[in-house]
Amino acid sequence: MKNLIILSFCLFFGNGYAQVKKVRLQASGLTCSMCSNSINKAILSLGYVKDVDANIQNSSFDITFNNPSAVNFDQLKKKVEDAGFFVARFEVDYQFDSIAVYKDAHIETNGILFHFLNVPEKNLLGEVTIRLLDKGFVSSKEFKKNSGLTKMECYKTGITAACCSKQNKTEGLRIYHVTIL
Repeated sequence: MKNLIILSFCLFFGNGYAQVKKVRLQASGLTCSMCSNSINKAILSLGYVKDVDANIQNSSFDITFNNPSAVNFDQLKKKVEDAGFFVARFEVDYQFDSIAVYKDAHIETNGILFHFLNVPEKNLLGEVTIRLLDKGFVSSKEFKKNSGLTKMECYKTGITAACCSKQNKTEGLRIYHVTIL
């Protein structure tokens, strides 16, 4: 029984605790308030989205959630694309509780696998803003520029490869490439 309690504790707290607090995304291609409204409606159609606060002047959207553990970054991006636009910038406010990161670290937390690029070795504690650097979450030019931040193949595909499985023993899973702001 004691071993079961210890195992449960390790599984629950082993990778630390993390939670999506808010997403800020900037869309490209908007020309009017109707464009902004179509993105707003598309994002609100996701059941886990609580509210979308649009800023027409800089084409950005602050998104909060009913159920932060259900947030799917790819679904949010797809909703913007389905409305006829592109994501130019995607930032996430994440609540971390003692998660060690370093350059090229692959960290699984709250069901999401992150690959940290261009970050110093540090312990993430509290609310931290991270920025997604994957294709479709930044401009094509920036994606190409960021490819110099790692030699690992997973950056090109967004899917874990053999290089990643050495750290987490996970291959073929969605991985998000991020940096700390």
